[in-house]
Amino acid sequence: MQPTVSVPFSAEQMMWYEQACARIDPKRLQNLLFELTNIHSPTGAAGAASQFMARHLESVGLSARYQPMSATSGNVLAERRGSGGGASVLLYAPIDTHLEEGDEAQEILTGKAPEADMQITARMIDDWVFGLGASNPKGMVATLTEVATALIEAEVPLVGDLLVGMADGGMPVDIAGRDHAGMSNGVFHLLNRGGSPDFAVIMKPWNWVYHEEPGMAWFKLRVHGTLGYAGVPRDIPGFRSSVVPAATVIQELERWIIDYAERNTSGQIKPHGWIAGVRGGDVQRPAFPSAVTEIFFDVRVNPRTSPAEVKAQFAAFVRELQAQRPELDLDWEMYGSVAGGSTDPQNWIIQSCQRGWEHIEHRPHGQADLLGGQTDGAALRRLGIPTARIGWPWPAQGAPLPVAEGLGGMGATYVPDLIPCAKKIMYALIDTLTRPRHELGL
Repeated sequence: MQPTVSVPFSAEQMMWYEQACARIDPKRLQNLLFELTNIHSPTGAAGAASQFMARHLESVGLSARYQPMSATSGNVLAERRGSGGGASVLLYAPIDTHLEEGDEAQEILTGKAPEADMQITARMIDDWVFGLGASNPKGMVATLTEVATALIEAEVPLVGDLLVGMADGGMPVDIAGRDHAGMSNGVFHLLNRGGSPDFAVIMKPWNWVYHEEPGMAWFKLRVHGTLGYAGVPRDIPGFRSSVVPAATVIQELERWIIDYAERNTSGQIKPHGWIAGVRGGDVQRPAFPSAVTEIFFDVRVNPRTSPAEVKAQFAAFVRELQAQRPELDLDWEMYGSVAGGSTDPQNWIIQSCQRGWEHIEHRPHGQADLLGGQTDGAALRRLGIPTARIGWPWPAQGAPLPVAEGLGGMGATYVPDLIPCAKKIMYALIDTLTRPRHELGL
């Protein structure tokens, strides 16, 4: 890891930076986050949340517009133009949440989910905001909005253009009933309709600056047998269970996924994966063991590894497994894939964000923790936009209400945790938007 390139602020830039940071208002951020969390915005149905943010961004001094993608889905893009001759910087976050309103089908995914961070109604206690997506993505949306608001209020004389964008479809899902929303469909729409900048900053959890993010590959692995009947003995001629052998396949697959992550680790990325579920049979026909048991899973794709290469690695695993266990009847398919994306770590926006990080943390940035989380940042980079990912310590600790273990609803935010990240992003904006293009390598 090379040291961060030093480009000191002028006295005037430091003055602008301190004036802008002084305008960051944690209570205003918290109130916006509470209001936004109260607008349910599952993937493919985030239109109301985006319209709300378009109105809000307009009210704080940006020129904002709502970009519909369907009757229920849309994005928001806002702009504050500088005097001219500078670069454009997009502050970006997705706006959709990963879960729907609770129903019997979703309960299989989430469990009973009584915790505060799993509810679609927001709650605010002291410096905390709870509710589905209150941390990810809506904590990011509110923080980026507060940064833009404070920058405008400080009347910093911008040379370049500030863009603020939020898009539906940012979650790693594929919602067939809503025009296959997800897998970064919204950010492509946003960029293709006026939102393409010179640089982008995406806010996401973890207190580091990342110059790259993984993609993902979705697979189905089917174990075949024959249709059975509960009332016959296990030695009935011709019957082969698909369910019991699937247990063996799951154990072998779990070992392969762990080994895959180790073999494909490089740069800032460790491409983890998990078995997501097992499907087979008919709950209304428990007397009839299923002829097919399906295992489905996601493994992440390092930017230096193509989805086609991951597919080839998995194909080799299946061939080897069948050779070792010829009694297994297997077939498989890759049913979804997104490539990873990387920006040159020496690019201006990466170095600028690292300078901001070091200014607040008072220490060298050093090597970031390895990353496996996938975001729209990968899509931004694949489209040729130099993109820095920057975040905050996550998950928040010491919540006054019960919250779900693991990722849960990604909806417990301690607002003071967000403020250092806001100041790091502000540093990168002052650093970038108050300079002419030629100083930025453009």
